[in-house]
Amino acid sequence: MSESSIRPALITAVSPDSIAAEIGFEAGDRLVSINGQPPRDLIDYQFLCADEVLDLEVLDTKGKTHQVEIEKDYDEDLGLEFETALFDGLMQCTNRCPFCFIDQQPPGMRETLYDKDDDYRLSFLYGSYLTLTNLTSREWQRIEQMRLSPLFVSVHATEPEVRNRLLKNPRAGQILQQLQWFQERQLQIHAQVVLCPNINDGDHLTRTLLDLAAFHRQDIPAVASVAIVPVGLTRFRPHEDELIPVTREKAQEVIAQVQGLQQQFQQQFGSTFAWLADEWFLIAGQALPPESHYEDYPQIGNGVGSIRQFLKQFKSASKRLPKRVVPDRTLIWIVGNAVEQAFQPILQRLNQVQGLTVRMVALNSHYWGQTITVTGLLTGQDILQALQGQDLGDGILLPSLMLKHDDTRFLDDMRVEELADRLNTNIQIVQGLEGLIEACQNYVLETAIAH
Repeated sequence: MSESSIRPALITAVSPDSIAAEIGFEAGDRLVSINGQPPRDLIDYQFLCADEVLDLEVLDTKGKTHQVEIEKDYDEDLGLEFETALFDGLMQCTNRCPFCFIDQQPPGMRETLYDKDDDYRLSFLYGSYLTLTNLTSREWQRIEQMRLSPLFVSVHATEPEVRNRLLKNPRAGQILQQLQWFQERQLQIHAQVVLCPNINDGDHLTRTLLDLAAFHRQDIPAVASVAIVPVGLTRFRPHEDELIPVTREKAQEVIAQVQGLQQQFQQQFGSTFAWLADEWFLIAGQALPPESHYEDYPQIGNGVGSIRQFLKQFKSASKRLPKRVVPDRTLIWIVGNAVEQAFQPILQRLNQVQGLTVRMVALNSHYWGQTITVTGLLTGQDILQALQGQDLGDGILLPSLMLKHDDTRFLDDMRVEELADRLNTNIQIVQGLEGLIEACQNYVLETAIAH
């Protein structure tokens, strides 16, 4: 990536009472360079700002260039927020994985739904998964020099021929050499395996987990943890993709297989090391492992232990629920049917509040063509189809994870405002656990999206 391709970073917000606010930075200004170096991304920005004297080149909203000198403590933040974490553009994926969710979407949706990122910077900053197949020697060198660790890596299989088959990329088979590279430099990764029946399951899965465990042996293990996730399929996927869904029987088989290996890892490392995503137990119809099983939740972003954590947090937060609400109200709580049974304790506790009736509506997604659906994949069309013509009481509680970040659009591009209008009801967007408690405690129609 040449310096000429690095765009000046667009500032979208300036924190009040910050250094940047005192100097007069405004949203719309662009940061060109720090001490003569154009930052490629947020990582460069944070690294270059870790100094006591900064010489900034700034382009204001009228296109005028300014030189700004700042003296500060080396660890003091300037207070700038940017349009994107990547100032030189997204590193695109060069694989053709048949299970890629982006390729399993219908055409004609908003452009951002088709972004195929495979960018180590987003992995370091936000925990998104990458494959390591598109890195140039310059990027490997940067990871080493800047100690960008841990990264989150989609391994899927360690046998070269199996990983090549899954990623459809001839560079995919180098994964064991790449893990050796991390180990030699005392850098870490968290790994994931998306399990596709008849491709990387059975003996292949055992081989993968044992190979990864071989990199978990040092004081700073190169592979810190592994998550095993069931492949998710939609009705829009290519018919020639050779993928089959995970059945109840397959989920039970994988659970038994991995639990046997987990016992081995516990004896070796004193850690479970490789965890099954919650979805396996939901598909299998089995109880989730106890809270202690998940240790410090190293794979929470992969849905490993997220239900147990949510239930634990709810138990604590539920102490704030009132004994009674006035006036009486009836609320509809929308969730994916994958969590219907797991969330029953929450539902029962909410309905212990006098005057409050919460009805859980657990849906699968007809839009995606799934029989079991996690909450985040439900669309506006799914909800409309399920609730149209029903008595919806005083309104709907809608988990925000169904929506685009900082927007009111579902994955099918329907907006919450349109859904509220078509259902002739009020919809309150609920931000996580705190939002659920607050909504049941203080459901106020003025804060809802009215029809």
